[in-house]
Amino acid sequence: MYINYLAILVATVLQFFCGFVWYGPLFGKLWGKMHGFDKLPKEVQEKMMKGMAPFYILQLLVTVITTFVFALLLNGFPQEWNTFGLAGFFWFGFVVPTQVSAVIFGGTQPQWMLQKIAVMAGGSLLCLEVAAAVLHFMK
Repeated sequence: MYINYLAILVATVLQFFCGFVWYGPLFGKLWGKMHGFDKLPKEVQEKMMKGMAPFYILQLLVTVITTFVFALLLNGFPQEWNTFGLAGFFWFGFVVPTQVSAVIFGGTQPQWMLQKIAVMAGGSLLCLEVAAAVLHFMK
């Protein structure tokens, strides 16, 4: 079984960038509001942002793992299967249910549940489709 590690690296970096844009310029204000960060003083927000490096490293690690597992999954299917459709099935069957459970049982305030699920699920779908594109075109 051939695994293109360069493709996994490229897909990981692109997904990380997509997550940065998704949770930054696109939905950052909403995300901050959902979590009450907008109510914190600027000094506290800045201190929290400075302490995020370990979490970004952890996110990078789990993105590598997800991309590697997705590449393994793709290798198990016939090449004529649609890579982007498989990413969608992987997202719908594994990622969305996990995220829904995390939101429901993770202490999210009820008024934010649907929006939080939508933001999380949308970002995950985008990232998986980016991974699918890279893994497909860098076979």
